[in-house]
Amino acid sequence: MDPRVSELFGTGAGLKSGSQGLGSGAGNGFGLGLKKPGSKSGKKAKSRSSRGTKPSNNPPYLPPEAEEGNIEYKLKLVNPTQYRFEHLATQLKWRLQEGRGEAVYQIGVEDNGLLVGLSEEEMRASLRTLRRMAEKVGADITILREREVDYDSDVSRKIAEVLVRKVPDDQQFLDLRVAVLGNVDSGKSTLLGVLTQGELDNGRGRARLNLFRHLHEIQSGRTSSISFEILGFNSKGEVVNYSESRTAEEICESASKMITFIDLAGHHKYLKTTIFGLTSYCPDFAMLVVGANTGIVGTTREHLGLAMALKVPIFIVVSKVDLCPCGTVERTVRQLERILKQPGCNKVPMEVASEDDAVTAAQQFAQSPSITPIFTLSSVSGESLDLLKVFLNILPPLSNSKEQEELMQQLTEFQVDEIYTVPDVGTVVGGTLYSGICREGEQLVVGPTDEGKFLGLTVCSIQRNRSACRVLRAGQAATLALGSFDRSLLRKGMVMVSPQMNPTICWLFEAEIVLLFHAKTFHKGFQVTVHIGNIRQTAMVERLYGKVGRPLSTSLTSSCPSIAVFPNPVLGDPQTVHVLFLPGAGKEQKHGPPVGS
Repeated sequence: MDPRVSELFGTGAGLKSGSQGLGSGAGNGFGLGLKKPGSKSGKKAKSRSSRGTKPSNNPPYLPPEAEEGNIEYKLKLVNPTQYRFEHLATQLKWRLQEGRGEAVYQIGVEDNGLLVGLSEEEMRASLRTLRRMAEKVGADITILREREVDYDSDVSRKIAEVLVRKVPDDQQFLDLRVAVLGNVDSGKSTLLGVLTQGELDNGRGRARLNLFRHLHEIQSGRTSSISFEILGFNSKGEVVNYSESRTAEEICESASKMITFIDLAGHHKYLKTTIFGLTSYCPDFAMLVVGANTGIVGTTREHLGLAMALKVPIFIVVSKVDLCPCGTVERTVRQLERILKQPGCNKVPMEVASEDDAVTAAQQFAQSPSITPIFTLSSVSGESLDLLKVFLNILPPLSNSKEQEELMQQLTEFQVDEIYTVPDVGTVVGGTLYSGICREGEQLVVGPTDEGKFLGLTVCSIQRNRSACRVLRAGQAATLALGSFDRSLLRKGMVMVSPQMNPTICWLFEAEIVLLFHAKTFHKGFQVTVHIGNIRQTAMVERLYGKVGRPLSTSLTSSCPSIAVFPNPVLGDPQTVHVLFLPGAGKEQKHGPPVGS
């Protein structure tokens, strides 16, 4: 693994920067400065080790405990008084609230991060106390890993990392959305089929058949539309999927954490559909699937660039390792690492080879956007598939409770992504609640119509993952039944908002863009396809500005074909443009103008 990981998360006292990367730290259980005994570099350390003497290690440590967040350090929890126990239970509630239902306890660690460790008896007593605390607040605990700390001491001392999980009282389950990207034939749908169905593939694509929505997808084996699959984990971290449950309702009832996979198209001619899935469904993370036998080909680079431009944290899965020798797999991984380390990406690749690596990767991936875990697995043999499940089980949500509360306090805004007509129910719309809270029976307005108006409607009922839900909160995806509302008045790209918002529409807006891929000259009058949230609309460039705000007399150029225009602060210097919507121009028109001012 890359030695820059240790630079991001600190090194222990006496630990030379760059001499110890995350590879040995993660393999040792705690990848933040904990060293294996005898892991000093240099000839002297080797010679001492060869003579059988025990090298002297300085005390390793984790980063100091943060007051906010869901990670708590505890030196020991042995026989607390009743008053102390009540205080500890209250503290656990706070950590669970900060992690939106998940907290991580490091036992045997001081508040400053020093890894002291506990004896066997003290560790058992501390875990018993933590289990009592979890029972009091209605949570469950899972021991993620337990390792010995050995520095200048003959007494065996251990530290433990424990996951505490409790579904918040106002939710049915914890929910994360993961967009699945990658080139065509890289094994995206097959991997999702194996994860969600619980059965390995036969090598000829049997596992992906349940994911396809159209006949031509089954015939060609290529995804052309957006589909959703769910993978659940119970409070003990065990997988809940269709191998044990017949319906999605049963999975939702048994699971305390739900991973919703958004399966996107890999072929270049469906790139607009892929962009729509990334911008509309607001994924928390993106999983880039790369075939080990083909390497980085086709749309892989474009998908990586899109995820980075939209600031979606990304991790990589190298699939089909059963089809090629180890040398080919290693060459594909090295190729990925070179691209991730380039100035345009500036990522820190982290190869996951063990369960300890998966735990460390999940925690550090959420802490730093620079970390990019890389998994190598097979959907046929099942090799390293468990490591990906461990990673997904521990993966925490990006937004904390404070950000979530701020979103919920805003006025209601629901983006319409799909429209259906259900017998005996009426018109049903599917989408994501961007802000506020939506309840059954709530009065909203939907628009804009072709005339730029907003129409009133009533939310009759709400469903999430095919289960009834009375209250929808910001960031959640659901379907809303609108009763007898005329479906012909609706279209994708509309918004349902609170009447108090007093929404208006706009035809002209200003944006900062970076030309990632473009074959022609970008100039005034140039027509583009704009993707803003769930809106896909043809627009025309009215004016270009330079960095200092003055209009450009020349045009912007690049060297590769482009399909989308959006801000990207990562991959270059933005240019300011004025863009005018053209609702009647070109074949690209899909949705109406956005809400704005």
